[in-house]
Amino acid sequence: MKSSEVVSSRSFHFALRLGLTDHPDTAMSLNNLAMLYQIQGKYLEAEPLLRRALEIYEQQLGADHPDTAMSLNNLAMLYQTQGKYLEAEPLLRRALEIYEQQLGADHTDTARSLNNLAMLYQTQGKYLEAEPLLRRALEIYEQVLGANHPDTQVIRGNYVALQHALEANRSAQSRSFPRWLSPLSLLLRRGK
Repeated sequence: MKSSEVVSSRSFHFALRLGLTDHPDTAMSLNNLAMLYQIQGKYLEAEPLLRRALEIYEQQLGADHPDTAMSLNNLAMLYQTQGKYLEAEPLLRRALEIYEQQLGADHTDTARSLNNLAMLYQTQGKYLEAEPLLRRALEIYEQVLGANHPDTQVIRGNYVALQHALEANRSAQSRSFPRWLSPLSLLLRRGK
């Protein structure tokens, strides 16, 4: 076990010995250990920990608490890493909804959630769904943190990469669609 994994594991077991099995701090320890497992590629070990953390947050803090949203996001990111996009999307949507309701439409956690949902869409090639989310995230970061903040720079980089992907997708579509088959061309041919 690596030292960070040992610390997270000890923290979790200490909380259990204190009888804090359903405490938000236990959920945070579970979350931290799961994040380490995810980084190590131990997805099967990470998922039950993230599910349990989410369960604790929902029970102890409520279904609409920002920590619940954070937990939803973390579970969704695990699913996204594994290519389980259908499982990830509703979790990311729910997290975004919670952040918007609890923290406001212009909060950086809301922007981070917008970015995460946009990245899920981009990964799936759903560029048109991703673009308005990422644009909104960038606007929030620029407004709240400023254009030169490192987090804003990351989001801007994501947005630029998305713009390149959109352009490449448009170019590929225009090359694969013969001009003589355009909808206007077909209408004109029928009119003859």
